[in-house]
Amino acid sequence: MACIGVRSFPSFAFSISAKAKPIREAAAGACGAPAEATREIDVESKLTGLRSVELGVPDVASDAKFYAEVWGLATVAEHRGAVYLRGTGAYHHILALHPRPATELLGITLAARSRADVDALHAAVTARGARSATNSAPVSEPGGGYAFAFKDPEGRIFRIIADDARHSDAAPVPDRPERLAHVVLNSADASAATKFLVDALGFKVSDRTRVMDFLRCNRDHHNVAFARSRASTLHHVAYLVPDLDSVMRGTGRMKDSGYPIEWGVGRHGPGNNVFAYFIAPDGAVIEYTAEVEEADDTHKVGGPQDWGFQPGRTDQWGITAPPSARIKAAQEKILFAGDLACSG
Repeated sequence: MACIGVRSFPSFAFSISAKAKPIREAAAGACGAPAEATREIDVESKLTGLRSVELGVPDVASDAKFYAEVWGLATVAEHRGAVYLRGTGAYHHILALHPRPATELLGITLAARSRADVDALHAAVTARGARSATNSAPVSEPGGGYAFAFKDPEGRIFRIIADDARHSDAAPVPDRPERLAHVVLNSADASAATKFLVDALGFKVSDRTRVMDFLRCNRDHHNVAFARSRASTLHHVAYLVPDLDSVMRGTGRMKDSGYPIEWGVGRHGPGNNVFAYFIAPDGAVIEYTAEVEEADDTHKVGGPQDWGFQPGRTDQWGITAPPSARIKAAQEKILFAGDLACSG
């Protein structure tokens, strides 16, 4: 893959301390530790992680300004009316904003190890009933690469990519997102959606609760989750920051900029991650998160009986109020695009 140079990110007076990773026992209530910027993958996996999310929005310029100046990303490219934004990690971009009449989820891009793995996954998803799969081909948009796109059985658009450009100046920066932690999708049939990603793309189930299935393709506890819902829509997109202090500082910056906390700051059960949720100007629910639990083949898959909080709590700490009515409504509004227009 190509390495490229880009503008530097701002420096800050405070620093990050390196600590041990959180483990499963932390889910019972202990405070976890920062996740590292780079994670090893399971050797049998053809996917290395969640690369980017592509959104269609009515006002690309305004939304790009928000994500760059308030949320903490950096504009890395513009192409045919679209804006591409990176985190402080190596991925060329983690968010792409394309002009559309209404906000919609255009696609979710997953990174594969090689072109051969892209082709193997193309064969796998086609054999398992993926809809409208494009052929594997070079990508013409910023970041390049070799990819194909397809629709899962509920119509969500995924893209599998390899050989895309990576940044050589990747490093954690306090208070700024490194990469995407996960994307959560509402599903009218979460069990079927989970089965498809497991069978076709090699995802593994980390945990199941009464509300969600949590799936991973690397050592992050989850890269994708399916929430049981009445319809198939975008639930939220989570951005990984280096540590708890960064979650708190980012939350303060959002409040200073007029964006109230919709849920948090708290600590989840499955994944053991710290969280703070907001609603972006485009209507998408976005999350700052840190200290995500790692999982490997020794990880015991939890079931609904393993997860729950005492009455009155919606997280481990018991400090945050429940999710706001605004966020609950926003988590059901954003539909999936009906075409594969952003696949090339």
